[in-house]
Amino acid sequence: MSRREKREPRVTPPDVRYNSVKVNRFIRQVMRRGKMSTAVSVVYGAFEMVRERSQKDPLEVFEHALQNVGPQIEVKPRRVGGATYQVPVEVEADRRDSLAVRWILAASRSRGGKSMIERLAGELLDAANNTGTAVKKREEVHKMAEANRAFAHYRW
Repeated sequence: MSRREKREPRVTPPDVRYNSVKVNRFIRQVMRRGKMSTAVSVVYGAFEMVRERSQKDPLEVFEHALQNVGPQIEVKPRRVGGATYQVPVEVEADRRDSLAVRWILAASRSRGGKSMIERLAGELLDAANNTGTAVKKREEVHKMAEANRAFAHYRW
């Protein structure tokens, strides 16, 4: 752990279309090799596809997907007397959102489909319906934390 002061969190401006900070962070995670305009078109295209498929507001579907995928508890390694234990700890809100975004993107990139827009839209819809690969990842993390519940007293 750092002995220095905590750094101030970076302030991210909201995106242009939906005026949401979470959507802007999502766009920045989608971006590869500095191609912001490609990332914007992928995310907004996926949102339009979500609107067509589900007949719902894509921002609500996105928020619901983040809520379903974000883990409540995770394990962190803690070294005690020469042994390393996986200690379950609660996840803060910012980390929960960033993990959810990361898992949704990883699942959509590994998904079979024609374009990234279709894959991302499919994964967002699956996550909003509590199915899909990203939700499986959250369940695995929760199972790991449940299995190591005996070491919860090693929290720091």
